Amino acid sequence: MSSDARWQSAARSRRRFMISTAAAIGGGMVWRPDLDAQNATERPGGPPPAGDFGEVPAAIRNLKPMTAGIVPISDAERRARLEKARRLMRERQIGAIVLEPGSSLFYYTGVRWGLSERPFVAVIPANGELAWICPAFEEARARELIKGFGTDVRTWEEDESPYARVAQVLKDRGVAAGRVGVEERLRFFIFNGVRQTAPALDFVSADPITAGCRMIKSPAELAILERANQITLAAYKAALGSLREGMSVQEFRRNVFAAYHALGVDEAAVLASFGKYTAFPHGSTAPQTLREGDVVLVDDGCTIEGYQSDVTRTVVFGKPTPHQREVWELEKRAQAAAFAAVRPGVPCEAVDAAARKVITDAGYGPGYKVPGLPHRTGHGIGIDGHEWTYLVRGNKTPLAPGMCFSDEPMITNYAEFGVRLEDCFHVTEDGARFFTPPAESLDQPFG
Repeated sequence: MSSDARWQSAARSRRRFMISTAAAIGGGMVWRPDLDAQNATERPGGPPPAGDFGEVPAAIRNLKPMTAGIVPISDAERRARLEKARRLMRERQIGAIVLEPGSSLFYYTGVRWGLSERPFVAVIPANGELAWICPAFEEARARELIKGFGTDVRTWEEDESPYARVAQVLKDRGVAAGRVGVEERLRFFIFNGVRQTAPALDFVSADPITAGCRMIKSPAELAILERANQITLAAYKAALGSLREGMSVQEFRRNVFAAYHALGVDEAAVLASFGKYTAFPHGSTAPQTLREGDVVLVDDGCTIEGYQSDVTRTVVFGKPTPHQREVWELEKRAQAAAFAAVRPGVPCEAVDAAARKVITDAGYGPGYKVPGLPHRTGHGIGIDGHEWTYLVRGNKTPLAPGMCFSDEPMITNYAEFGVRLEDCFHVTEDGARFFTPPAESLDQPFG
């Protein structure tokens, strides 16, 4: 069978798979009409409840937009990112990296493009102009989107192989043999097609290039991340003021989304839990109705200029018990211990160890056992809600200025409740700085 025939057969099979899969899977996670949430970012929360926001409290209706003055990432900064990527490629003897639409492509070029069975691919060479491979009938739209980031657009007709176009681009850039980096989210069928078409190439992970660039945030990125997190905190503050006995978790989530909308944000996700279900780190599907004395947990974030926020607050509806206060204070100490451990050069795992020690010393755990802290202390954050690198045992990556993380140890007890406090921070020259003020106390959760 010819390579073009193999391509057509594979395309038909993938289309049948995609149609059957789409029929079987329901819903996304992020409130973004144009993207399935699983493809957009790792969000544990869900989309807004069906319908409009309904009647929302005046405190939410009266919120004002907080999006004025946000400065998008400039084309000049994206070009500087491409130059850094080329430098990293040359240092590692990688001739080019291959990407398809997703967070890394957006990071370097600002281009968004929906995934389908038709490959739309970018090749960033260590030397030479960036090149694009797209369906011929999409060329006009592609050129509109990629303006300013290359003019070399190679098209393929429906009865032709896109992989031959990728291989030709690589050859034209002097990479007929040698190492080619594969971006981590490039789908296997595209990788496999290029590999079969260009068997002389040595395909390696592009993570040292993409992560090497994206882990260290610029001042412009830090400013966007700070605003996104501040907006999330403002939305939580307004929505938590709307709690009332008998409220469903869906109604509470609707109020958070309404707050986001009033604050000028149209892309967000909300995870919320009441009572014993707060022990589930990423929520429960069980129906939940608020009662006096319930612990309330709200988590997740919003998207601003392609960058994510992630904040969690845990409160008690009504008068907290001494035990609830005790667990909440322990959680606060664990979060503070993680933050205090942050210094340039310190391995990521040391931050997790600092938080986990506080919780273990109080009689929880050990390790990931519950009651205790069942997950890592934090994740990187930027264009993806979870991205390189992670505050987890075994990760010896040294912290460096510009790295951004969540700080979110959790205390989980499935027999009682859970408490998680989460704020994101960036590493500075002499420590760390939170994007949002951490909770002061159970009675003052907004600093």
